[in-house]
Amino acid sequence: TTEIYTLSLHDALPIFKERVQALREKMKASGVAMYVVPSTDCHESEYVSEHFRARAFITGFTGSAGTAVIAQDDAGLWTDGRYFLQAEAQLQGTGIRLFRMGEPGVPTVEEYIQEHLEKGEKLGFDGRIMGASRALAFAKAAEENGASLFTEEDLIGEIWADRPEVPDADLFVLEEKWSGETTDKKLARVRKAMEEKGADLHVLASLCDIAWLLNIRGGDIPCVPVVLSFLTVTKKECTWYVRPSVITEKIRNYVADFGIAIKGYDEIYGDLKKVPAGSKVLLDQGTVNYRLLTSIPEEAEVLNCPNPTELMKAVKNGTEQMNLHQSHLKEGVAFTRFMYWLKTKVGKEKITEISAAEHLAALRSEQKDLVELSFSPICGYGAHGAIVHYSATEESDVELKPESFFLVDAGGHYLDGTTDTTRTFAMGPLTDEQKQMYTAVLRGNLNLSHARFLKGCSGYNLDVICRTPLWQIGMDYKHGTGHGVGYLLNVHEGPNTFRWKLPEGANAAELEPGMVTTDEPGIYLEGKYGIRLENELLCVEGPKNEYGQFLEFEILTLIPWDLDAVDPARMTEQERTWLNEYHHTVYEAIAPHLPKEEQEWLAHATRAI
Repeated sequence: TTEIYTLSLHDALPIFKERVQALREKMKASGVAMYVVPSTDCHESEYVSEHFRARAFITGFTGSAGTAVIAQDDAGLWTDGRYFLQAEAQLQGTGIRLFRMGEPGVPTVEEYIQEHLEKGEKLGFDGRIMGASRALAFAKAAEENGASLFTEEDLIGEIWADRPEVPDADLFVLEEKWSGETTDKKLARVRKAMEEKGADLHVLASLCDIAWLLNIRGGDIPCVPVVLSFLTVTKKECTWYVRPSVITEKIRNYVADFGIAIKGYDEIYGDLKKVPAGSKVLLDQGTVNYRLLTSIPEEAEVLNCPNPTELMKAVKNGTEQMNLHQSHLKEGVAFTRFMYWLKTKVGKEKITEISAAEHLAALRSEQKDLVELSFSPICGYGAHGAIVHYSATEESDVELKPESFFLVDAGGHYLDGTTDTTRTFAMGPLTDEQKQMYTAVLRGNLNLSHARFLKGCSGYNLDVICRTPLWQIGMDYKHGTGHGVGYLLNVHEGPNTFRWKLPEGANAAELEPGMVTTDEPGIYLEGKYGIRLENELLCVEGPKNEYGQFLEFEILTLIPWDLDAVDPARMTEQERTWLNEYHHTVYEAIAPHLPKEEQEWLAHATRAI
């Protein structure tokens, strides 16, 4: 799994105190006053293999996003609003303070460093797993305080005796019938982008970009089918830096056909040191690690800009779009059958959060061309649904009862695309407040999915459309409204997104036809319940007139909403029409793939209101 959330960690608390103390002893021996531990691997990956879960190892906090800072007399964990509840529970009793990112009066990591790091001291971190952009900000903070950096040693690794190895997972080639474009054509597009930038060399560290460019998928990260590697591209050469243990003769011959050379994973650092003076090196400081950046000689010029592949892979080609309709049909069948099982069995047989997740996975496994789950499922009943990225464990698992809400966020990687869906189910009779909240979230989802907008708009321009029904009743949610989705890659993909507040220094990416973005508003009432409703939207061209080219969305997801939780009186006539049209589409697509009894149930579940 990529997310593990445990409510009962008290027996393990002494372990984390011991680990922090062991780290402090290593820091003291190296003259390090403050040590920063990020969540990432050497590639700025969102999810990482067990080998790279250093921040979880030292703090006990297992969410996918967060940064730990350990000093001799203090320790802190910074994370965002998705993980406040989880982090508060997991850090309790560890002596590690929670810093709630974005909240009033809470300093950033950089501000904390500036405030506490003193002249002559050392700020430490492993330069291989620290992103270049963040490392440069830390370096600036240290320099302003008259301090220095310590980045060549992995102090966490020195105290992690039973550290898991990186798995040697099998690789496979994603055929053109799935990818829609061959590697030589993709390389030609990258080289054209390099030429436009005047670059002599392009350095890629982003695993999803490399996988997309090579049309190769792997298994080095759970739920993200990629292989740990680096890639460099020049006008005539391409070199793939990867562990020899995962390269078969078939893979070697495949990349050789495109003129791609293979070298050892760590050889890139030495090769970058040999870059000729005056060369122009194209890279994204947001996705390369600090050691890669500092390996490039000062005599070479670094062109810091987004990887050309980021936008290329975000805009799905015609083949990918056609395939995505098939993967969402499969996911729709599995999820709808799950909904039928859930609604007809709750209260009659024992169902828990974990057993429900297992049942959904079993139904999905019956679908053709499934590769794996696209992320560890989030199945939260009642109060657990209010924890945005909750994932049940044996300690926290609870039984579902015929009351309250059950939130399920899950998806799959198929050869014909990646799915990500959230549904919140009424497990029994609901209160008027619960129906009001569900209906507000549904209205937000429907309004965004039916937006029409001029080309040039970004998700930053459209986010308010989704939040308005919630804001009208004084509610909101502390996460973005939607993210891009990769094609058999990371389920979270940029640059497209829906959000009303941009991260510092970020630019709003223009929405383009072919982009797939989730639409997932929510309401989370701590200690009571959570509601999130998510569909995937494909951006397509709309009408064009004297005002310009309009764009709109096509809904890819084919799963019913729960009408037992809807209050039609709180919806506009237009919203009810949209809901009925969607349910008609769902029934027509899904019903032919269901047994008769489930077809009859689906007819009622998608009835017009």
